[in-house]
Amino acid sequence: MSEADAIKNADHPRTRASLAADFRALGLQAGMTVIVHSAMSKLGWVNGGPTAVIYALQDVLTAEGALVMPTHSAGLSDPANWENPPVPKSWQQTVRDTMPLFDRQRTQTRGMGRVAEMFRTWPDVVRSRHPQHSFAAWGRYARQITANHELANGMGETSPLARIYALDGYVLLLGVGHGNNTSFHLAEYRAGVAKAEPNNIPVRQENGRTLWQTFPDIELDSDIFPTIGADFEKTGAVRVGQVGSGECRFFSQRRGVDFAVQWLKNNQQSTDNS
Repeated sequence: MSEADAIKNADHPRTRASLAADFRALGLQAGMTVIVHSAMSKLGWVNGGPTAVIYALQDVLTAEGALVMPTHSAGLSDPANWENPPVPKSWQQTVRDTMPLFDRQRTQTRGMGRVAEMFRTWPDVVRSRHPQHSFAAWGRYARQITANHELANGMGETSPLARIYALDGYVLLLGVGHGNNTSFHLAEYRAGVAKAEPNNIPVRQENGRTLWQTFPDIELDSDIFPTIGADFEKTGAVRVGQVGSGECRFFSQRRGVDFAVQWLKNNQQSTDNS
């Protein structure tokens, strides 16, 4: 949506203060740990854009809480698996050999939205080290959440997702649906029903050539997340409300992950028995 369209479709401007009020009405409180997935275009016309959104979240959570966002960089992956768009097979080895290495400060996000891209550059934000599945965090638990993010099983037990679970944190879907809820990936690991799928990651350079290493991982499937999310909402555990012009969802990450683990186990069992 263009800025002109956002103005045309808005009944009034959204501001840092009005967004903070909306966050509080949805249930966010000082001291909480919250992972946010967002679509800036859904919020209406915001005075200050992504900067105002981040400030508003910090105003509500305060430095006693923690704000987390996904800062994934899926482009740092094996080009043989690229689909949107694919590259010609004749290009793939050149792409592998010249792939820039991950840099926590410089590597941009891909497909994470304007708010997450702004957040990764924010003062006092810490980013985890995974070249493809990094997360960034600010606040009291930022370093605890992002530390020691191993390359194997990138959204599993050493990931910031598991740290948020341990802190009994929350998920805020800001203008997006459950298809964007990365916490359900943690459930995929814990359910133990996903197929193994090794992951190739660029790890170092020698003589001007990028070298890759294969790490254990699983086949991740976010296509089923909207279905899981819809069933989860039937439990009454999700608060749905409006932030700016966008429909948003807020819930306990632990409850969401636990529900998804059981859902995945049940779904796999029903498939095996069919």
